[in-house]
Amino acid sequence: MPPAAPGENMRINGDRLWDSLMEMAKIGPGVAGGNNRQTLTDEDAQGRALFQSWCEAAGCTMGLDQMGNMFARREGTDPDALPVYVGSHLDTQPTGGKYDGVLGVLGGLEIIRSLNDLGVKTKHPIVVTNFTNEEGTRFAPAMLASGVFAGIHEQDWAYGRTDAKGKSFGDELQRIGWRGDEEVGARKMHAFFELHIEQGPILEAEDKQIGVVTHGQGLSWTQATITGKDAHTGSTPMPMRKNAGLGMARVLDAVDRIAWAHKPHAVGAAGHIEVFPNSRNVIPGKAVFTVDFRSPELSVIEDMEQKLRFEAQAICREMGLGVEFEKVGGFDPVAFDEGCVNAVRDAAERLGYSHINLISGAGHDACWINRVAPTAMVMCPCVDGLSHNEAEEISKEWATAGADVLLHAVVETAGVEG
Repeated sequence: MPPAAPGENMRINGDRLWDSLMEMAKIGPGVAGGNNRQTLTDEDAQGRALFQSWCEAAGCTMGLDQMGNMFARREGTDPDALPVYVGSHLDTQPTGGKYDGVLGVLGGLEIIRSLNDLGVKTKHPIVVTNFTNEEGTRFAPAMLASGVFAGIHEQDWAYGRTDAKGKSFGDELQRIGWRGDEEVGARKMHAFFELHIEQGPILEAEDKQIGVVTHGQGLSWTQATITGKDAHTGSTPMPMRKNAGLGMARVLDAVDRIAWAHKPHAVGAAGHIEVFPNSRNVIPGKAVFTVDFRSPELSVIEDMEQKLRFEAQAICREMGLGVEFEKVGGFDPVAFDEGCVNAVRDAAERLGYSHINLISGAGHDACWINRVAPTAMVMCPCVDGLSHNEAEEISKEWATAGADVLLHAVVETAGVEG
């Protein structure tokens, strides 16, 4: 017999959630109104400490594993029942917003606080999670700690990842004091739910309050290195140049054409670009860039990867340049659990929130956790679809609606005790 659905009058405290978001945003402020709270920095440690203090004040016990993943547990009435997990990440981009990831963590905390206010007990325990290094900016790849949790990455390999200054993930985790003793991935989940801002423009454009995420796009990161010859920009004749920067430009034009050829859902671009020696009067002798292809269909991703290599080799051969490729990241498309997705959709309908199905264009911890537990995501709009930018913005009403739906989906899955 399925668990009873919570009553539609069960809601979170939107003002309290918003106040918590604003309080967390004071830690690691950016230069333009957002946040710079990169993973395993002192600011990350401060954000973690604040989150832990709030969880303990709400009566939760805090677990910590060897990747620094945090697990705040509210007990259920059945000590043998597997917990329902909910959460996201507290780390940000160097020029990140106040809501990406943070809404999912603090929305989970708000569920606990609201259940406490209402005196509601659940059969299954509820655990609010903060996954380490979701962004992957300081230590590549993205979703690193949830990937170790799900068995995608080896822990020793993750510990050995280094930042731009050569500092290792393992050393920095130890330095900030957030390396736990718990074995990573030892926890078993009844289900996992993640609330997130859309990071795209669809919900706002369609005037919908809730995105019911049915699938996650697959992702492929291919790093290309084009080699030419450093030379003086003024004294080297045009026919004698081996311009790696120009070769990169032509390859990037091909990337755009390849993505357009796989419409409507495929996308492609390069966000990481470096040229060497990067001097005003030197023709670049080397260019390094990472091509990001995404699609909800694995066959499309594989075709785009193949076409990239073929076209880049042809371009560079014609220009007398060398080119090498390295696959530096990626994951297959995700189909989220039908039962959990239905719980999200039913919650939106029960609460009277407008909603549509969405395919997530970004990677999330839920994409890896889906490998080991039934998983679904809830999304709320963000202004102009802007994210990974300090101008990222949402409204209190959007945050409240998303957290309300999260509350109902989690409580229905965890089972209300009468």
